[in-house]
Amino acid sequence: MKRAASSRPRLDALWAHHHAELRDPLRVAAQWDSASEIDPRLLRHSVRGRFWETIEACRGTLIVTREYEHLVVALAIVKGRRRASYLRLPHPNGLAVDARRGLLYIASTRNPNMLFELAPAREFVDRDDAPAADGLEGALIPVRCRYLPGSLYIHDIALIDGRLHANAVAMNAVVELPENGGFRPVWWPRSIDGGRTPLFGRNYLQLNSIAAGKDLGRSFFTASAAVPSPRRPGHLNFPVDGRGVIFAGRTREVVASGLTRPHSARLHRGTLWVDNSGYGEFGRIVGGRFAPVVRLRGWTRGLCLAGDIAFVGTSRVIPRFRHYAPGVDLDRSETGIHAVDLKTGRVLGSLVWPLGNQIFAIEMTRGIATIGFASTGKPTERRRIEQLFFRGRVLPMDHRSGTT
Repeated sequence: MKRAASSRPRLDALWAHHHAELRDPLRVAAQWDSASEIDPRLLRHSVRGRFWETIEACRGTLIVTREYEHLVVALAIVKGRRRASYLRLPHPNGLAVDARRGLLYIASTRNPNMLFELAPAREFVDRDDAPAADGLEGALIPVRCRYLPGSLYIHDIALIDGRLHANAVAMNAVVELPENGGFRPVWWPRSIDGGRTPLFGRNYLQLNSIAAGKDLGRSFFTASAAVPSPRRPGHLNFPVDGRGVIFAGRTREVVASGLTRPHSARLHRGTLWVDNSGYGEFGRIVGGRFAPVVRLRGWTRGLCLAGDIAFVGTSRVIPRFRHYAPGVDLDRSETGIHAVDLKTGRVLGSLVWPLGNQIFAIEMTRGIATIGFASTGKPTERRRIEQLFFRGRVLPMDHRSGTT
């Protein structure tokens, strides 16, 4: 009896600890115990030029994945005021916006890979015992998460013919991600056609972005190499300078070459645009070659095109991969988003995170009316965030708004 009595305080403390765990809705939503813990310095930013004015003119919310900081950021003008909000997810990479269904997809590239689906909270469950989540109407909340093998090594994601697709970089292929789960390879370069089966077992090409067309045949895909070799992406002696290519969906052959670690290919108004990351450039493909529009400070990756504006991401260069960026001045590199005029190549404005690391994807939620994420980093908003997740609900798909 004495032993039992003496152990009771320790048991009470242990049970109290368990009782208090995973009460934070941000941790529960991300399925990650540290999801609400963030160094506030990562959110500090500076602005040059007319960056916020350009976002306001585009009439959407800009979503940015900062993969190595496990951070997704939303930038918006809400009721005339600038709003920067965030959600922490494990190593977020690709983004895709499905305006028809009112969904934002975010790829989380850890082991296992995860695919988060988010939608804006439009209604709130009636409760007599809970206050309102004032000011958070339209905040994006997770509505579903799918799990996929970590061996896919998903990077970019895109909607093609209304269906979600992803770069399975470790398979040198593009996979379709059906609604009912799983994956299936649907496209790959002709250069990995092996004897009996394609070379799906190892990353040879760093096939890492999708310029989505109306179907796979009218889409394009970037890679750091055209053909497999004994030196593979990730090897410090993997040759990159001028080795990057773009494959055509229809022929599965190279249609543009001479790039260095290309990323974020996008089709816009009949033109194929791409980040030539290793030289800090953004431009278009003309006659099978890259034609730069602007050169920026850093490793260019992440691209969103809206009318006559391109939002281009720049990142610092990871020191051990400095040879991947032969044309980037490492000392002047910065992590940020730059609004570029497609007609003139002029940078209209920039938002820079001084302590930022790596940006992967940028998308604008045109067609989905949202204020971004719940948290802006203010200590006073915790109670409202709790109520958002406690009472917030997403309208059924056939009732969701398709307007901004």
